Amino acid sequence: MQIDLNADIGESYGIYNLGDDEKIVEIITSANIATGFHAGDPNHMKRTVDLCEINDVGIGAHPAYPDKLGFGRRDMNLETEEISNILTYQIGSLIGFTKRKKIQHVKPHGALYNSAAKDERIANAVVDTIMKFDPELIHVVLAGSIWEDIARSKKARVARECFADRAVDKDGSLVSRSMPNAVIDDLDEIIKRSKKMVIESKVVANDGTEINFVADSICVHGDNPKAILIASSLERSFLDEGIRILPLSKMENI
Repeated sequence: MQIDLNADIGESYGIYNLGDDEKIVEIITSANIATGFHAGDPNHMKRTVDLCEINDVGIGAHPAYPDKLGFGRRDMNLETEEISNILTYQIGSLIGFTKRKKIQHVKPHGALYNSAAKDERIANAVVDTIMKFDPELIHVVLAGSIWEDIARSKKARVARECFADRAVDKDGSLVSRSMPNAVIDDLDEIIKRSKKMVIESKVVANDGTEINFVADSICVHGDNPKAILIASSLERSFLDEGIRILPLSKMENI
């Protein structure tokens, strides 16, 4: 068995710091780096890319709707071309900071991610833009979503993502953060759920339903105050089970 452990990082902005990126890159195998539209700025992007390259962490773009005030978590009604343009802008800007001028993957952020998981038009726009940019880029998608189906139909490289600290509805979608218990705080529960997703390819939805949920990558939110504890505990738990932890680019069948 194998799994990638990813985190959303590089979300500091100017003098405001969010998350302990220096510590978490010592644990994770892939990183989703904010590209300036919901968080991050050129200086923090450069520092975060450098951290990932030093620690041999797979680098991914984490593009968002242009919504700094709402941290990219508010939905926006954008035309297909606008979605393509904001993705191209953000992916390209991150690549410019890398030594090899190449990144491993793209994982949209917040409302853009959630919209792609449910809306065929947005999913098509996201997949088409990434494919046009570089067909070798890995598309990090919500496991079991129409977004995954669309990406596979276009022969994209797909990594199915699940979340260590987020509850899901019975259709596999993430429970809205506005709902109670959407974010899971209990460390034992996080580890239990994550192991079930990796070993059994199942997860218990918020209504108690057990659903199939195949994971290639598990996300830990870098802005979670417990992010380092969660990531290190997951790492230890997976290794104890004999599960290999690898960046997406080194995994089989991706």
